[in-house]
Amino acid sequence: MNKILRFLEKYIIPKFLYRLFQPIYHYFLVALAAFIYGFPSRKMFVIGVTGTKGKTTTCNLIAHIFNSNGLKTGMATTVNFRIGEEEWLNKTGHTMLGRFQLQKLLAKMLKLGCHYAVIETSSEGILQYRHRFIDYDMAVFTNLSSEHLERHGGFENYRTAKIKLFEKIAKKENSFGVYNLDDKNVDYFLKPAVKNKYGYQIKLKIKNQKLNHILEIEDINLLPDKSKFTVNKEDFEIPLIGEFNVYNTAAAICVAMFQNIPIKQIKKSLVNVKPIPGRMEKINEGQNFSVFVDYAHTEDALKEALSALRVFCKNKIIVVFGCGGDRDKAKRFKMGKVASEMADFIITTSDNPRSENPDRILSEIKSGISNINLYEIIDRREAIKKAISLAEKDDIVLIAGKGHETSQIFKDKRIYFDDREIAIEILKLKFQ
Repeated sequence: MNKILRFLEKYIIPKFLYRLFQPIYHYFLVALAAFIYGFPSRKMFVIGVTGTKGKTTTCNLIAHIFNSNGLKTGMATTVNFRIGEEEWLNKTGHTMLGRFQLQKLLAKMLKLGCHYAVIETSSEGILQYRHRFIDYDMAVFTNLSSEHLERHGGFENYRTAKIKLFEKIAKKENSFGVYNLDDKNVDYFLKPAVKNKYGYQIKLKIKNQKLNHILEIEDINLLPDKSKFTVNKEDFEIPLIGEFNVYNTAAAICVAMFQNIPIKQIKKSLVNVKPIPGRMEKINEGQNFSVFVDYAHTEDALKEALSALRVFCKNKIIVVFGCGGDRDKAKRFKMGKVASEMADFIITTSDNPRSENPDRILSEIKSGISNINLYEIIDRREAIKKAISLAEKDDIVLIAGKGHETSQIFKDKRIYFDDREIAIEILKLKFQ
């Protein structure tokens, strides 16, 4: 159906008519999907998580805490799906499932006894009305930075799309909102009249009068294999690294506290949470240096990942990354600049070049890079191999940009490609 619509847009229907028809088309499909599957979200407590970064991890943390405390929960994210203790990978390539798929999954969650559903809610999904006819009870705002700006026509439009989730739940009599108070855009998200508001913060320490509760994270200790911090005089420990994961955990704690899960139980649940595939995932084949695979595909995400690794790096950081073709071209210079400021060696390579010339993409990344050891290797496998060959004792290799993804997209083909599998293969060959 989407292919037919794109064909009509390109060759048959005038653009002004297409723009008029498109919202009606999306609304009709989502209404039909909800009707066919019996409006399943009305019978569950639905939590929508939105923002630029951290959505997937936050969803996983929430679902883990809930299921660990006897609250059977379903989940849908960019990376994975979950119903209670059953978990499987998201192989659709979509952050937020299409209307029929999503309603079908919600119906399955309900049928299998889930009382809660956690849905990663993207701006693209909101643009296509996929959030409509989902009876959200709570919305979580993680953070906001530049991404998909070409698709939205600017940052303000991108932010407006995200805020629609909060406007939607504000219409409910007993709505709940969770907010990252350290994000400079948070005041925009606080404007919708959500009844119960819970904020979390690390840096600002400002009492916001618009909130019912504020969770303050203190005494943060970032270590190579875990993070420690204090909440309400309780010492927390999570097997996730980086300050950004402390923020993600804080959001999940707020959600759990809204559902009256005791803080000691939340703390107990988080000790054994599993790392999320492709989110600062450590690859260990017995080598004397560290290798991480992460989804960082924007300048802010790359900066956070490199900052997290720099805290405990004893030697040099080697980063491998590229940028996707046909979208977000402005970030190429910025990602190059971030890498040159924070890494010791850079290897630029292909991400998903799509219809663009990979050489041109690498050239635009290079325009932001200065005074550093740079290798430009279009073949992603060879780029990862080069990074690992450069690594010495106590170095850190970061393979960034694709994370959990298992394919590369070119102009005329899509091939199977998993950064994690490639890294493991190369490490085994090097150290066998």
